[in-house]
Amino acid sequence: MAKTSPVEFVRQVRQEANKVTWPTRKETLVTTATVLVMIVLVALFFFLIDQVFSWGVQTVLGLGR
Repeated sequence: MAKTSPVEFVRQVRQEANKVTWPTRKETLVTTATVLVMIVLVALFFFLIDQVFSWGVQTVLGLGR
């Protein structure tokens, strides 16, 4: 494989970067909000499941009063 000079490397990187389709500000905000909402929903789901299992184990072991 041929060695590429640093100048040629930078030129190639710039060419490739120009081919990238960058998301708009609105797309970025919508995607970020969606991810944050999903994180909260999943956290609540696992919290509730944990509480149900905790109650079940305490009941089976006779620790719940």
